[in-house]
Amino acid sequence: MNTRIKVCNCNHTMPVDGQALGAALGEGALPVASQLCRREVDNYINTLEGGERLVVACTQEQPLFEELAEMKQTVAPLRFVNIRETGGWSSESAHVTPKLAALLAAARLPDPEPVPEVEYQSEGRVLLMGPAERVLRWARRLERELQVSVLLTSGDASLTGRQWPTWTGAQSRVEGWLGAFKASWQQANPIDLDLCTRCNACIKACPENAIDLMYQVNLNACKDHRDCVSACGAIGAINFDRRDTEREAEFDLIFDLHETPLLRMHQLPQGYFAPGADETKAAEQALQLTELVGIFSKPRFFQYKDSICAHSRSKQPGCNACIDICSAEAISANGDHIKVNPSLCAGCGACATVCPSGALSYVYPRASDLGATIKTMLATYARAGGKRPALLLHGEGQGAELILQLGQLAGAGAAQGLPARVIPLALHHIASTGIDVWLSAVAYGASNILVLATGEEAPQHCEALEQQMDIAQTILNALGYSGQHMQLLRANNAMELDTALRRVEAGLTPAQPATFNLAALKRNTLDYALTHLLAQAPQPQQEIALPHGAPFGTLAVNKDSCTLCMACVGACPESALADNPNLPQLRFTETNCVQCGLCEKTCPENAITLTLRLLLTPEAKQPRVMNEAQPYHCIRCDKPFGTLQMVENMVARLSAHGAFAGNLDRLRMCSDCRVIDMMQPAKEVSILEVKRQ
Repeated sequence: MNTRIKVCNCNHTMPVDGQALGAALGEGALPVASQLCRREVDNYINTLEGGERLVVACTQEQPLFEELAEMKQTVAPLRFVNIRETGGWSSESAHVTPKLAALLAAARLPDPEPVPEVEYQSEGRVLLMGPAERVLRWARRLERELQVSVLLTSGDASLTGRQWPTWTGAQSRVEGWLGAFKASWQQANPIDLDLCTRCNACIKACPENAIDLMYQVNLNACKDHRDCVSACGAIGAINFDRRDTEREAEFDLIFDLHETPLLRMHQLPQGYFAPGADETKAAEQALQLTELVGIFSKPRFFQYKDSICAHSRSKQPGCNACIDICSAEAISANGDHIKVNPSLCAGCGACATVCPSGALSYVYPRASDLGATIKTMLATYARAGGKRPALLLHGEGQGAELILQLGQLAGAGAAQGLPARVIPLALHHIASTGIDVWLSAVAYGASNILVLATGEEAPQHCEALEQQMDIAQTILNALGYSGQHMQLLRANNAMELDTALRRVEAGLTPAQPATFNLAALKRNTLDYALTHLLAQAPQPQQEIALPHGAPFGTLAVNKDSCTLCMACVGACPESALADNPNLPQLRFTETNCVQCGLCEKTCPENAITLTLRLLLTPEAKQPRVMNEAQPYHCIRCDKPFGTLQMVENMVARLSAHGAFAGNLDRLRMCSDCRVIDMMQPAKEVSILEVKRQ
């Protein structure tokens, strides 16, 4: 589908060179409007009739343009891109044509293939839990909009009425997500408020006045006369002999009004709200609760390939990086692999970023789509004459808001705005990219990879990003690419961002930009990027020492200890370690190793030691022999079945054992001959019996 582009200089407040933009985009000169949303709006409306994809370089008036398109009943896809706050309104606006061209080129790329979705269904069954004074107040406000139930964990329950299911309890717990929450608690009091009719018969009958209008028994004052039980009669709300005190129920939504929330993870589940004592926050979240009735969906943000997962083997722990970093607690161990709950997953992508093997991959967007966007941006920027481009990766929420605010301040002359060479790129979450994407971007020609952290991220996300940046920067500097290419910019407001951007200095890039595309598999992308960076390196290296957490390295095998039992081969999830089907050999392919440590932990002889490094010679991709031994031949059929050292060690260790001492020769036989030797006496007996008959 052809694409039409509409650009506007916003009432002459920014320079837009239509001819230069058109040349960079491979088109003729682009007409530049001054009041596309007002006096020249017919220009936009007439374009809608063509049925072509339309890119409008304005987000300020996006609602108006969308409304006009709806009135015209156009079926042409619409795209909107902000060239004003991200470029035109800046102290360097005279030099922003390459950046504007890059933004427009990315906007006209084809839509990516949709990803699978996760569905939620909510009927509005909400549980309000916490102190009675908060819970009851909000229950009355929400009862007309939602199906309210209340769990009172403290306070006066006298005014609960019978309008909602009501419980009291302690040790409350919550798990689940929108449409599938399970709450549990301990029914600690003899009076069950859900059954109680508030008739006051128990209050009148109690001789110790242990029951008041809270309709709960004061167990410290109660003398166990049980007069209240008799007064309650057939209603059955009072039971001192209750054995089953555990209660649980299912809900679609949770409004947790405890001072301290029951769920403490950074990314709370969809449908769970915990404003605490903050009334303003409670009002905002109560409104959100009323909107969560119906069927909802979100992207399934990840893909998981268990065959290369390095989490565990044979109950030996390996890599826990994804479990440790998940801010939604959506990832858990599942035997030798991991399990990701798509309903809890918040889509931050940090798990895929820290995954050394690529078993977890992020698909919102897919690597190929994100790579195409970055590659297109940088290529267009260079074609328009831009130099030393910097990518500013930011989140769609507060990060995008800070950039917008900075642009508006720059438009008013109160800030400098985004530098002309800084190209913003919105991500669903800043933790969704790592060294594979960053090194590829540098290979494409990016001088800097800047990731904007605004404070809304989980602390472990920023720690992981800085660790990944340390690894990538170590590789680049070792290859002679001077400067600091990777930076995590921390800014809580627009002016802090303005200051941070002015401190960024461009890093050295390859003389020739790369042409490869990002692959679906993370390790393949890394291989492409490293190959190009090495080929263009000012200081080519054969080996680079890496910092802690790097997914590359080698291993050493103590040949005196290793018996070639091949336990390490069975434990390796990446096929970095392999045997030789024809000879007793242990072979290692370094480029496959992710330094998960499973081989080291599995080795019964403690003969394996890991070393972090990046080997850049062809030998890294070739299997090399780490240990080999003389084969041991079966003493009965002469077939090789093990190594000399392994069999000798086995015979030495088992020679004193009663079960083997009388048959040591069987240990020197292959498995087939061992069975024959064990069955031989039985066969002879059966033959004699046949002869006698």
